[in-house]
Amino acid sequence: MQRKTKTPSEVKAEFRAKGETFAHWAKANGYDPTHVSRVLNGTIKASYGKSHEIAMKLGLKAAA
Repeated sequence: MQRKTKTPSEVKAEFRAKGETFAHWAKANGYDPTHVSRVLNGTIKASYGKSHEIAMKLGLKAAA
């Protein structure tokens, strides 16, 4: 069974519901907070590399 990917809006809503910031999540997972913000806002395509890894962890992309 495949896991449904989330939209950036859904991910942001989950962060708000938990009361967690992007910066806190980024630091806890070893990522640059600016990079996480750019992935969530669509500034970075997240096709490969760290940005793709971030998108997969956030549920924006399915695991390859």
